[in-house]
Amino acid sequence: GDVIHRMLTATQYIAPLMANFNPSYSRNSTVQYLDNGTVFVVQWDKVYLQGKEDMGSFTFQAALHSTGRIVFGYKEIPVPVLQISATQHPVKAGLSDAFMILNPSPDVPESRRRTIYEYHRVELDTSRITNLSAVEFTPLPTCLQHQSCEVCVTSELTFNCSWCHVLQRYL
Repeated sequence: GDVIHRMLTATQYIAPLMANFNPSYSRNSTVQYLDNGTVFVVQWDKVYLQGKEDMGSFTFQAALHSTGRIVFGYKEIPVPVLQISATQHPVKAGLSDAFMILNPSPDVPESRRRTIYEYHRVELDTSRITNLSAVEFTPLPTCLQHQSCEVCVTSELTFNCSWCHVLQRYL
């Protein structure tokens, strides 16, 4: 993609295993998805690393539940993830979120400067990604679940937030 796409995908991802995979290497390689309304699953089945096909095929998946729970499942990981080269493509496993703001450039008023703010990242210890393993992410309580000041004040959130009477939501 373009520069913006590359910048955002470096900071916005849900990645059970990000590497330089080549799904077109084998007729048996597939990337499939399923959405039944309560869970969205993406599965990489028998995919090979570009230029390292002799290492063997990888099979893994990410399941995004409507409750906010995320599960990464690893069926076949033929080599330790730490041995995968990051020369051609980053090797990552985890979650990251960011947002982009377009600001007027002080030097050229008609142009805009793009600033990406990464505000949360969870990186997995890739040495723990092995055959027949799984990782589960369980969401923490958030301010979006409260509907009143009273509930907000008495809740036990892990961060500070405040209720906005004008917007009728937490900020």
